[in-house]
Parts: sequence; structure tokens; C-alpha cells
Amino acid sequence: MPRQYLIFFICSFFLFEFAYAKGIADCRVIVGGTTECNPYGSKLIWAKEVKYDKDSKKLIISKTLPVPEKPKVKIISVAELIERYVKVENPLRFALPPEDTSVKKTAVSDVFDKNVTVTEGNVTKQKILLSNYTVVSGDVLSKIANKFYLKTRELMHFNHLDKKSKLKIGKILKIPLPQKIVDAITTAEYTIESGDTLLSIAYKFKIEPDELLKFNNIKSNTSIQKGKKLKLPLPYVKKRAKAKKRKSKDVKMLRGFGKRKLRVTATAYSSHRGQTDKTPFLAAWNNRLRPGMKIIAVSRDMLTRYGMKNGTRVRIGGLPGYYRVRDKMNKRYRKRIDIYMGINRRKALRWGRRSVVIYW
Repeated sequence: MPRQYLIFFICSFFLFEFAYAKGIADCRVIVGGTTECNPYGSKLIWAKEVKYDKDSKKLIISKTLPVPEKPKVKIISVAELIERYVKVENPLRFALPPEDTSVKKTAVSDVFDKNVTVTEGNVTKQKILLSNYTVVSGDVLSKIANKFYLKTRELMHFNHLDKKSKLKIGKILKIPLPQKIVDAITTAEYTIESGDTLLSIAYKFKIEPDELLKFNNIKSNTSIQKGKKLKLPLPYVKKRAKAKKRKSKDVKMLRGFGKRKLRVTATAYSSHRGQTDKTPFLAAWNNRLRPGMKIIAVSRDMLTRYGMKNGTRVRIGGLPGYYRVRDKMNKRYRKRIDIYMGINRRKALRWGRRSVVIYW
């Protein structure tokens, strides 16, 4: 009898452990980057028949069942939880009025949605809304696509173009956006309509509300009126303004420097024997060259005819800083300079040959 009770107790223990193990997830060690874990231990044995060996006084598993496929548990990161369950509210100063909830729903996705639902009779179709854009000087496909938040291949698809297609000034391109949005992006100006708010306008053109305020020199509590025009700080507008400001600064600095200016052909060289002579770090007048120095070599006529000499300080249009004349070029060159690029041969090759204005 005691032996039978022992066997019954051991079998009950195994069954209890098995039932309890099914409800426990064995995902005890989770590190950063873990996406899945195994809820069951690898040592779990599914037994079909257990016998007791009298000689060894041990339980022996004589038959086992096939181990089922181990399910996996997906690990959700903190970032995913925040995106899924935490709602981020806009600042109160940009809040939409209660009666203008329709604007909030159509602020981003609907304005830039290429598909418009059209109902004809009992049939509902998806119709692509296309508007016109006129090609201007300097336009290329990639530039136009970026301007209207499109991919180049999308723009080519809507206009039946390929990579070899050439754009002509005045050509009409089809843009999958409402015409008023296309016009506003083209001119970088938006005329305020009834129901518009600063936040809804910013959402329409995918720009930050703070940038819109700063670009138009208005305060957050300023009321906007219907019919008033706002300047849009679109990416291409900011890039153009930045380049214009940098050019204006360079021109201003150039105008205030030197008494003479001359347009010359500018090339570049580095301290390699293929581009100089047998002494690549020794220039004319025994000047020692070191990478990082702002030095130019000039043609002989720049010394005899235009009054330059060893050590003359020069400004080059389009390049920052000042350069010093420390080297001379071959006698066959005229009205030419060679810009020193240290030991960066690739940079010298990329520079190529350009026409620049120098001041001294």
C-alpha cells in the first residue's frame, strides 16, 4: 500500500507541474532589442507512461509524446506603447476652435491624398485628382517632386515620362494635388480662407506652426483674417533664402576688399608629383607648403601685368577666407590661378576648371 501511494503522489505531482507550467511564461531574461520570447522551458517533457523500477527504485519514463511547437510571445517596447496608447495634445495657443473640428480631420492626410472618392449612381470609384504646374527655368524632375512632397517616379508616372525625358520651360506637368495647393506651393503664399487657423494652415503644408509665425512676423495670439496672404516657409524657400543670404554676405565682403578685381580661370592642384614637380611641398620663392594652407599659384602675367607678388592676399568669389600668392604657374598660362588642396587629390579633381572673380 505505501508503494502505491508513493506512485500516486509522484504522478499527481507531475500532472500538477505540467498544468501549472502551461500558464507560466518562461520569458525571464529580456534585454534591449528582444522582440520575442519562449513562454515554455526547453526541458519540459511530455510523458505518456511512467513505470517504477524496483531494482533502482526510480521512476522511468517509458513512452513520451511528441513535443508540441513552442509558441512565441511578442515583446512590446516602451516606444511602441507610447505611440499606441499615449495621446500627444497640441499646445493650447494653436488649438482649433470647437466649431472647426472638420478642419482638424482633413488637415494632413486628406489635403495630400491623391485618391478622391467619387460616387456615380450606385458605383463608388477612386478618382485621381490632378492639377497643373508650369515648368520654369532651373526645374528638374527631382526638384519638382521634392517641392510637392512626391517621389520622382510618382511624378514621372503621372506625366508618362522616363529618365531620359527633357523638361522645357512652359511645359505643363500634372501634380496629384488640389490646384489651390499647387498654386500655393508654387508661389510660397497662401490666402487665408474661412475657417482657417494657424495650426490648420501649418498642417496643410507640413510645416511647423512656430516657423509659420516667425516667417510672417506674427504672434501666436494674433487673429488671422480671411483674404490675408501668409508666406509659407517651405523647404525649397528656406534653402533658397539661405543661399541668397550667404551669397549676399560673400559679395559684401568681396566688395569691401581690395582695389582690383579680375575674372580668371581657376583650377586646383595637390602635393603629388603628377601635379607638381619633384618637390611637391616646395613652391616658388622657396615657400614651404603644408596641407590646410590657403595658397594659390598664379600665372606669370598676373605678376608682371596685374601687379601681384609673393604674399599678395587674394579673395576668390564663392570661397570663404583669404588666400596668399605663394607659387607660380607655367609660362604658357594666362589669366589663371591654381588653388592648393593639400594632399587631397580627389578634391582637386572634383574642383575641375571654373571661371571665378578674384579681388586683391
